[in-house]
Amino acid sequence: MRISTRSQVDPFIVMDVMQAASAAEAAGRHIIHMEVGQPGTGAPSGATAALARAMDQGALGYTVALGLPALRARIAQMYGEWYNVDLDPNRVVITSGSSGGFILAFTALFDTGDKVGIGAPGYPSYRQILKALALDPVDLPTSPDNRYQPVPDDFAGMDLKGLLVASPANPTGTMLDRPAMKALIDATQGQSASFISDEIYHGIEYEKKAVTALEITDDAYVINSFSKYFSMTGWRVGWMVVPEDHVRVVERIAQNMFICAPHASQVAALAAMDCEDELQANMDVYRANRTMMIDGLREAGFSSFAPPDGAFYVYADVSGITDDSRRLARDILDKAGVAVTPGLDFDPIRGHQTLRFSYARGTADIAEGIARLKAYMAAR
Repeated sequence: MRISTRSQVDPFIVMDVMQAASAAEAAGRHIIHMEVGQPGTGAPSGATAALARAMDQGALGYTVALGLPALRARIAQMYGEWYNVDLDPNRVVITSGSSGGFILAFTALFDTGDKVGIGAPGYPSYRQILKALALDPVDLPTSPDNRYQPVPDDFAGMDLKGLLVASPANPTGTMLDRPAMKALIDATQGQSASFISDEIYHGIEYEKKAVTALEITDDAYVINSFSKYFSMTGWRVGWMVVPEDHVRVVERIAQNMFICAPHASQVAALAAMDCEDELQANMDVYRANRTMMIDGLREAGFSSFAPPDGAFYVYADVSGITDDSRRLARDILDKAGVAVTPGLDFDPIRGHQTLRFSYARGTADIAEGIARLKAYMAAR
């Protein structure tokens, strides 16, 4: 049977690393997981309790395609609380995770063959989803001098139909401040291109608050999720905010592609938004882990990186150690029992000289992982 050309997407290397780590664990080894961007905690207790109550009250069927009105209203309220943005709840669309949001956004905004700029290093699935939709992802190599965030000069003169940015970013954890965000929005609009802001790591910030694109313009797509700050990765529920005149466009696509996001997950997500004490306790762990990771990696010999402003990653230049990050990651797993992600996932051109370390797990695990990395590097 024929396979489409659109299906020829690259593997997500971090998933291969996870599989190798799982195989090592199945063989009896103790592995420290620094490869995956997944909180070490589960959903807030208030979220699971709310779902249990809802299940006792009856069946959870389809919701409307745009999502539960109460959840959309609560998300809009959050934009007022976090950013002082007065957001119309009608512009909020509940999605099947941020991945569902990207599919909806790319389908709504772009036609076959359109070029969409993405910063490199960046989340690999941007590139692969664009390819699967017969769109043309354009990597924009970012500079360490710009803390691995794109700037207008990176795409000046290009015939882009859209630009996708992430702040805080995966894999670097760096953020765009308000002037930098505005410069990108202005440059994109100057080219009559669409602007998409991935804000999935908002809430996980350390020294300053992340800027949402909605503070600057209503003419953008903003995509977020309950996976990271709200610690609900497996629940597969997120949201997007779109311009008022795009709501019906996105709704029609969502009705046909997804019907709706999972009802159970929406119920839990609504309750999670009021579990602030538990969520801030998670942040205390991330803050401690961040300090430990920054100091520990430097002591181990992984010293070239931009300290993360948010998220829970450090993206290190290992060009002084290797020219094959995939082999180095495998060697670290085999000899040190620490799973890390080679940069090829995030930057196909320069990623052979970088590694991503995640500090999303418990502090004891991070401490043990750092100790193992130090011993590994000392023995090289």
